[in-house]
Amino acid sequence: MTLRRTNSCEVAVIGAGPYGLSVAAHLRHAGVATQVFGEPMGFWRHHMPKGMMLRSPWRGTQISSPNGALTLDAYASQHGVDAGKQLPLEQFVAYGTWFQQQAVPDVDRRTLRLLDATSNGFRLTLADGEVVTAGRVVVATGLLNQEYRPPAFRDLPAAFVTHCCEHTDLTVFRGKRVAVIGRGQSACESAALLAESGAAVEIISRGEIHWLGGATGAAAPNRAAAWLREALKSPSEVGPFPLSWLAEVPAAARFMPAKLRDEFTRRCLKPGSAAWLKPRFADVTCSPDIKITGVRALSDRIVLDLENGAKIFDHILLGTGYRIDLSRLGILSPQLLEKIACADGSPLLRAGFESTMPNLHFVGSYAVKSFGPLLRFIAGAPFAARSVTRAARRGTVRTLAAYPRAGRTFDAATAHLSPPQ
Repeated sequence: MTLRRTNSCEVAVIGAGPYGLSVAAHLRHAGVATQVFGEPMGFWRHHMPKGMMLRSPWRGTQISSPNGALTLDAYASQHGVDAGKQLPLEQFVAYGTWFQQQAVPDVDRRTLRLLDATSNGFRLTLADGEVVTAGRVVVATGLLNQEYRPPAFRDLPAAFVTHCCEHTDLTVFRGKRVAVIGRGQSACESAALLAESGAAVEIISRGEIHWLGGATGAAAPNRAAAWLREALKSPSEVGPFPLSWLAEVPAAARFMPAKLRDEFTRRCLKPGSAAWLKPRFADVTCSPDIKITGVRALSDRIVLDLENGAKIFDHILLGTGYRIDLSRLGILSPQLLEKIACADGSPLLRAGFESTMPNLHFVGSYAVKSFGPLLRFIAGAPFAARSVTRAARRGTVRTLAAYPRAGRTFDAATAHLSPPQ
């Protein structure tokens, strides 16, 4: 394939989800030449099940615009959405699309095939063979390719075992007997959706399900207790009180000793599911505190060997979450990957979300190891966008000096470099 070269940009943002769109909106507002690559809200469209509700509270589900005009409240007002309620997946994708059309209307929807470093920046090879060069790159690909599959399930065919992120329509399992492995939000919500779709569902987990956000027992909380619980909630509701308030300050988390930050993050991201799901568990069988000793295919069924006996299912759905491993991202050249210092698979980031490879930034879940649990959620996007923009502006004078060559001009209105006339 013959490579075709196109215009350079000052910053290339890889990914057009909540983080990528937030970062791009802030950069462009600051006059930084920025191009975004990827399908807008692509991961949310193609890796989340229909009927899903966002666990994040309304105020923690804002994609960040620099002037605060493109809020979820503004979208809800314009489109007749009930503000403040739990947000359905479809409405969140629509909100993200609306935000993109307002703030970053010229997203390049082509897929990035390879990212490599050059002597003065980065080279991006797109799926169609076209090459783009950039002085700075922000990786905002979310959880793409980061799903975790326990070793016992890794070599089994997709006909028997899949991860939650591989399905957008769980009605395909209607009439089937399905085991869901896990006890976090994705496992529990998938189990509820499967049961509501007509599947016979059993959720199997290493411990009891931890229901988050309110009393789930038979006794209703009194008014004072309910008021106090609401008053103690942090804006993003990430983690238990009082750690949830510390999670709101990623800049402080970055300065914690590594072991303390890891423990803090672990406690804030312990497996749990929103309490509003529990009433939908009437038709879900729960088998907690059970160890899986083996798994095997048997004709057209799959067998789970458990410590208390074997069970046969039509399918196993892994709600086992995600574990960051930069090597699995799939777009970084081996040479570039070697230049990025990592710990437990996550890039080690300094101020501005910059990796040990200068001018290469990682936001979202890739930043949890360095900035704490808020970066695992949409609520971390405003902080990331502001931080990356500050870092980019510090390098603007040096970077722009390299671009107006060969007759190119910089158009601040569109944040593009135009070719020679």
